[in-house]
Amino acid sequence: MSQTRTENPAERGPRYRYVVLAMLLLTYTFNFLDRQILGILKEPIKQELGLTDTQLGLMGGVAFASLYATLAVPIAWLADRVSRTWIITAALAIWSGFTAACGLATGFWSLFLTRMGVGVGEAGGVAPAYSLISDYFPREQRARALAAYSFGIPIGTASGVLFGGLIAAYVNWRWAFFAVGAAGVALAPLFRWIVRDPVRGGLDVAPGKTPVETHAPRFSEVIATVFPKPSFWLLAFGAASSSICGYGIVFWLPSFFIRSLGLTLAETSVYYSAISLIGGMAGIWLGGSLADRFGQRNRAAYALTPAICFLIALPFFLLAMNTTSLYWAFVLFLVPTGLNLTWLGPLVTAVQHLAPANMRTTTSALFLLINNLLGIAVGLWFFGYVSDQLKPQYGAESMRYSIQYGLGFYVLSSLLLFLASRRLGREWVN
Repeated sequence: MSQTRTENPAERGPRYRYVVLAMLLLTYTFNFLDRQILGILKEPIKQELGLTDTQLGLMGGVAFASLYATLAVPIAWLADRVSRTWIITAALAIWSGFTAACGLATGFWSLFLTRMGVGVGEAGGVAPAYSLISDYFPREQRARALAAYSFGIPIGTASGVLFGGLIAAYVNWRWAFFAVGAAGVALAPLFRWIVRDPVRGGLDVAPGKTPVETHAPRFSEVIATVFPKPSFWLLAFGAASSSICGYGIVFWLPSFFIRSLGLTLAETSVYYSAISLIGGMAGIWLGGSLADRFGQRNRAAYALTPAICFLIALPFFLLAMNTTSLYWAFVLFLVPTGLNLTWLGPLVTAVQHLAPANMRTTTSALFLLINNLLGIAVGLWFFGYVSDQLKPQYGAESMRYSIQYGLGFYVLSSLLLFLASRRLGREWVN
């Protein structure tokens, strides 16, 4: 869809730009609310449907990520050619509808298939949004804008944990799925009415020059542009290694609080939603702010910022997992919960600049393919599987040790991102 310069919505001024960002943030909140709500609901689901931790990990990870990650690439390729706002609107309606359908599940396979449906819808939500933000905000503000968009992760996670857990505790887990799914379906037409597509790359041209939308590239062109760059692979696998811990720990910490710290479902909902919201928002903004501040002078900062933060997070995670005090667990978990999410603004910004503007959506989807296949599919399964293997030895404490063993992925992530930082300056575009 081509637009002239005078029709570029990105030039309506800062007010409309931030309205668009707010709407994208709201949809991303529902994205993560629907994605993560299973984490707080899995204990009552496990009891009613008779599931194991391994089955829950497969259902939360493989069922969702298998189609979410793989379909994101062709959908992103389409989004480089047609309206990104229509794609996000349709995606929001589809994933919300399947979330509501999760409430009808009667066993492992019915819930597995509906979670796959959630993944199908969410495949069209994130990469087009990254591209829209890059075309609404000038390059010196993009890391912060993408970080602000990423607030949808802690807000959505906290909302899913809080409202999902409370509805499940006082009504039942099925109505939690029904309620959040219906709300997302209602939001879809409002999003389409408000958000318009800007000119692709319209803010990347020099002042006074008219942006010209280039051709929509063939998929092979994107591959030929991005895949030869070592920094792409290092950023993708570095993010994926951290996401194995990030997604896995977010999914399984409610079980740790219930099994090891003795909280009820309702208490866990309030307790963990506060940790997710406060720590997550602080960490995301910290990452985006540091990257915008130092990245303009040295592109390496976009990879070094999260690499350092992951290493700082490790001792706090270990201390938090080995305390029996609810107060100290809360305080200690705030720090690594925040540092765990510092990668979002910097790494997504870096990936956006490894390809020209007309390839950004597809490039982002390829990055997310690797991140999500490993992060979600492997992360959620890994912690559940290790917990089941350790149960004969540690009993109800098996999840505590499973999470501790998995923290080694943060070390691997920091190493990969350090290597990426050495190449970003040479492979940066625009």
